[in-house]
Parts: sequence; C-alpha cells; structure tokens
Amino acid sequence: MNRIIKPGRVTAMAIFFALIMVIYLAFLYNLQIVQGEVYYNQSKEITNTKRTITAARGNILDRYGRVLVSNKECYNLKIDTTKLFNSNDDPNAVILELVRMVESYGDEYTDDLPITMTPPFEYREDMTDIQRTMLEAYLADPGRSSLPDNPSAVELLSFMRTRYGIDNSYSAEEMRIIAGVRYSINVRYAIPTADYMFVEDASMELISSIMENKLPGIEIERAYVREYGTEYAAHLLGYTGLMTQEEYERYSLLNYATNAYVGKDGVEYAFEEYLHGEDGEVIETRNPSGTVLSTVYVKEPVPGNHIYLTIDIALQEQVERILANGVENVLIKDRRQTRAEGIARGDYDPEMKDEITGAAAVVVDVRTGEPLAIASWPTYDVSHIIENYDELMATPNAPLFNRALMGAYAPGSTFKPCVAMAALTDTSIEFNTETRIKCEGVFTKYAAEGYAPECWIWNAMAPEHYTHGNDNVTEAIRDSCNYFFYSVGHDLGVTVMGEYAHKFGLGVPTGIELVETVGNMSSEATHRNFVDDDWHIGDTMQAAIGQSDSIFSPLQLAEYCATVANSGTRYSASILKAVRSYDYSEKIFERRPEVLSRVESPEYNWAAVHKGMYLVLHDWSYNAPNAEVWVDCAWEVAGKTGTAQKGEKITNDGIFMCYAPYDDPEVAIVIVVERGGSGASTQFMARQIMDAYINIKSYKDTSEEEMILLR
Repeated sequence: MNRIIKPGRVTAMAIFFALIMVIYLAFLYNLQIVQGEVYYNQSKEITNTKRTITAARGNILDRYGRVLVSNKECYNLKIDTTKLFNSNDDPNAVILELVRMVESYGDEYTDDLPITMTPPFEYREDMTDIQRTMLEAYLADPGRSSLPDNPSAVELLSFMRTRYGIDNSYSAEEMRIIAGVRYSINVRYAIPTADYMFVEDASMELISSIMENKLPGIEIERAYVREYGTEYAAHLLGYTGLMTQEEYERYSLLNYATNAYVGKDGVEYAFEEYLHGEDGEVIETRNPSGTVLSTVYVKEPVPGNHIYLTIDIALQEQVERILANGVENVLIKDRRQTRAEGIARGDYDPEMKDEITGAAAVVVDVRTGEPLAIASWPTYDVSHIIENYDELMATPNAPLFNRALMGAYAPGSTFKPCVAMAALTDTSIEFNTETRIKCEGVFTKYAAEGYAPECWIWNAMAPEHYTHGNDNVTEAIRDSCNYFFYSVGHDLGVTVMGEYAHKFGLGVPTGIELVETVGNMSSEATHRNFVDDDWHIGDTMQAAIGQSDSIFSPLQLAEYCATVANSGTRYSASILKAVRSYDYSEKIFERRPEVLSRVESPEYNWAAVHKGMYLVLHDWSYNAPNAEVWVDCAWEVAGKTGTAQKGEKITNDGIFMCYAPYDDPEVAIVIVVERGGSGASTQFMARQIMDAYINIKSYKDTSEEEMILLR
C-alpha cells in the first residue's frame, strides 16, 4: 500500500522553510542591528525648507472703482521628483495614471514637448517661441550626443523611450504622454525657467481624488490666477503668463521668482511695475513622511498695487455691443443684400473686395483727453486666451489685433477741419473765414500735365455734373468740398499741413501707455516708404483731403476730434487714472490732465470750423441723410464724415467723428469700419454710442445727487 506522505517531500519542505527562516532572520539582523542606528536617525530626521510665497497681483479697476481683473485663489499640483522616481518601481506607470486621472476630471496637465500626441509623430506647426527655446536647450545638452543633428520627432521620441525606460508594453500614444511629462520635468534643468507645475488651477474634484488615492510624488500648492470681472475690454486688459527666457533675463534683475507670472499684453504688461507685488519667504519644517510640522514667515509677501483706468466699463460694454451689432447685423447684412441684388442684375463684380474685415470705436473726454472706451471688432474672450490662442491666431480677420490702437487708416474727409485750421491760422497764405473759393468740379491747374482731380460731387449723379458753388471755409466743411481743399492744400504745402497735423496729434504718439501705431502724416520725407515714386504736387493735394500716405489710428483720430472740439488743446491719452496701495489706504499716483500741444488761433477761426462741423449733421438742405440720424438727439452734435479710398476693386473705409454738446464739448467719438463704404453709412453707430453715453451720464449724475442727499 502506497504512503500518502513521502519522506523525501517532507525533507524538501523542511529545508525550504529553513532557508526562508534564515533569510528572514538575516534581513532582520541587518535591519535592526547593522543598519538599525541609521534608520533610527532617519526616522527622527526633521527637514527645514525655505519656500517662496507668491504675492497676489494687484487688481485692475475702471475709473469708478469697478473691478475688471482680480485674483482667485487656486491650487496647483506639483510633482516631487524625488518621491516620484525614488519611491516607485515604475514611475512611468504613476505618470500615466496621474495623466488619466487629470483628463477624467476635465483638467489639463502641462506638456511642453512640441510633438503631436498621436502617430505619425511630427513637430507641432504652432510651436511657441518658448517651446522652441526649451527644445533647443534640451537637444544641446551633452547627454543627448547619441541623437543625430536636427532629429526628427520620431527619432527624438525613440531616444526618450530608451532614456526614460518606457518599455514596449506601453502603446505609442501612452509612450508620448509619459515622454511629454518627463521631458517637461527634465528640460527645466537645461534652461532657467519656472519649476514644472503638473496641473495649474486644479479642480477640487481632482485634488480630492489624488488625496484619497494617496498617489506618491504629488504636492498641492496654493497659488493665484487672474479672474475677470468683465467679458469686455479684452484688447485693453491683456493677460499674464509665465516668463519666457528673455523676460526672465530682464525681470530677474528685479528679484522676480523663476516661476513668476508677468503681464504679456495690454494693461497687464504696461503697468507690470505697479501690479507685481513682492514675494515672501517661509521656512517649512517637515517630518520624514513629508508632513508640514510648522511654517515660519521669514518675509511677508506684499501684494501688488491696484490700478484704476480711465475707462468706464459700463460705457465700454455698450460701445462693444453697438460696434458688433452695427457691423454684423446692419452693415454686413446690407452688404450681402447689395451683393445679391447686383448678382441678380448681372452687374456685380465678383473680384470686388467688399467684405467688412474689422472696425473700431473710441470715446474720449474732450476736457482731459482721457479714453472712456476703446473698442475693436472682432474681439475675443481674454479669460481663455491661453488655451484658445492657436485657434484665435487662425481665425479670419485677426480678432487679437487691436484696431483701435494699432490699426492705421487714411482719414479721408475727417482731415479737412485740420487743413481748414492750418489755412486760417498759418500766415504763409492769405486766407480767412470770409475767403471764398468757387468749386469748378474739376481742378484743372495741372490738367496740361495730365493731372486734374475731381470733386466728389462732380460725378455723384452722372451723367449730370454738379459743383458746390462759391464756398467759404464753414460751407466747404459742411459740403466736404474736395475742390476747396485741393486749392487750400496746394497753397499751404504738405510741410505746413504736416506741422498742424502733428499739433492735432495725427502721426505722433498719443501718450497712451499701451502699444500703439504712430501712423504717418504724408510728407516728402516718408513718401518712398509707401510708393516707389517721387513726391508730386498731386500728392500734396491728395493729402489735403485725407488721402496720399496719411494713415492714423482711431485713437489718434478721436484725440484729434477732441482737440478740435476744445479749440486747440491736445491732451495726453494716458489710460492710467490712479494707483492705490494693496489695502487701498495710500494713493500712490493720481493722473492730472497733461497738455501735449496747442493749436493757437483766434476764437472766430475755431467758431467757423465748429459751425461747419455742426452743419454737416444738421443742415437739412445739404445733408438731409445726416440730419435725419441726429434729429432727435438729446444733445446737439457736431461731426465730420470721411470716406477713405482703398484702391481699385476694394470698398472704401467708412470713418466718422463727432463731439457734443456743440456749445460746451464734453465727449468725442470716432468710428472706423474697414470697407464700411462711407462715413455717412457708419454714423448710426456713433449716434447709438452718444445716446448710451448720455444715458449713463444721466444715471451717474442722479446717483451722485442721491448720495449727496444721504450724507
């Protein structure tokens, strides 16, 4: 009969268990006796770490103290590389798990590797400058010597798979995710930039999940992100972001931390010195498990100062809405209808460039030059500019382009009041308010030389030919008579016209702290910058009606209109109203109106020009369509239309400027619409803005009176 338990097997099992016991006892001996003292000391080890505390950035407010941009406390997820790579058998698996968790909660993680996420792997076409700089630094590291010169994306990823030990059990997409995170960590050792932040502004759901799962290598840090109190004024406010290499070289001299956020555009950039606070420092005491035992402040952080803009956000919102609705719902709709009618008749030219590509509106205080509203169309949501940047760059009509400050447009007939004042004031020609010039329809002085420019009215009702009659300066402005201003401009010369244009603020800086175009006033000196030809007398005459090489920004035109309205005093267009300390207790700066130039001329000369601009909008006999737009306005308004020629087969730009009240000017408005057709066709938007301004002002005046009664 066979035995159930054989002696040989019992012996083998006994030997096996004996070996296990010996190994176990040897391990315990090494742990407790040989290494016991070392581990005991480590268990008692306390570490002190100095950490920077980021100071809160100052708020941005409008002129009445309404908060436009502030700070929101948030939490960032930072990878502790020591714990991640020293405490895990497979850190790559942890990275992949973290990324999947982040994505499952709808958050985004930082991946600086400029390679597409899926095969076939290629370098991203939209690689940013900082990404390119980081990649070049990474490839220049001596440890990458095994890589070929200018490696392809596939070659670089193949190198990373080996370098980072990403085994073949991971798919190509998973390998790319892991490589992206590890590259983002590693590249920061090759270039001085901010510490790698795995997730910025993490959701509470994600943070809770990470804490519950006790994932190793992740630390939670408190931080701030910018929070926008308005969806308007995007082109003005700007945005913040981490420093680039070039910015770090500059801001490091001001003791900025390597992970500092700085202004990138607009007000955030222009007033960085006020908005950026002084970071603090703390010493954190931790036990070996990483638990913070105490926090001692070595240096308290000092928040940034708060800045007040000259902008009235209530008016800014109205102006942006009016501009968008006017362009999209009126002008574009009318243009499509006109195009359809032309196609139906068979006389529409398909090569005609008549689509509206952009527009701008500016409102300024005549008495101080302060911008009250600066709008550009199309616009964008500044609170999501970082994540939408690539899409915005590819969007037609360049929504990121600030047309109000950077756009440069021929002023057309809006330039005529400037020429009128130059002629009335300058002693180089004999001209006064009583001087009359008869419009002949065609200026024939140089006809024998092949140049005979026409007044706009000459062919307005072809085949009939009309003229304006025998106008003085007031009537010439009312009629916008080209013939009159051909004659005056011819006699003045372009040099004199340029001098007065600059006094009015055209073709020179406005004083605003934001980036702006200086534009150009036509001159012989700059003519070659625009055309490959010498200056001719015809260029002088075209400059007199706002054509030739003259191009100005909408802000310049608004400040020019304000200068005309207040009879010659041009103020700075500074957008900074005041600066207060972080606790609002100290006034650090307060703006005072700054005069940049003056156009000195007797009051009767100004009265003649003002009267002409008033008649542009109120003379039913000559300008009934304009008068109909302004007939029931609460204030009497003076203004000037302008139509700027763009070239053959391109619809003209429409420009309109006005100010009010006529007898005591307070506000000036300018509208510019690219391919808007004419100034007359765009003035309805100026009327709506004027109504909005009057209504808002009436509301504020009432509120102030009520507040006074409550005191």
